[in-house]
Amino acid sequence: VMSLGDLHAKFTSFGYNVIELADGNDIEAVLAALKIPPMKGKPTLILCHTHKGKGVSFMEDQVGWHGKAPNEQQRAEALK
Repeated sequence: VMSLGDLHAKFTSFGYNVIELADGNDIEAVLAALKIPPMKGKPTLILCHTHKGKGVSFMEDQVGWHGKAPNEQQRAEALK
């Protein structure tokens, strides 16, 4: 709900090798990032920009679904 600021800059300042993904919902991009060899002497962080509930029309980008489980009817609809 609140901006966390420039996370890339924050983690870089702590010495992380930051791999930033514009679409963190793209599983192929995440898998590719996981295959990038680590930098010697630096921890690596994969920073993903995602959308809550991606692909489920009534959940996508709806803050109210954060941490809330769907009921049986909603689950069935989401899986369609």
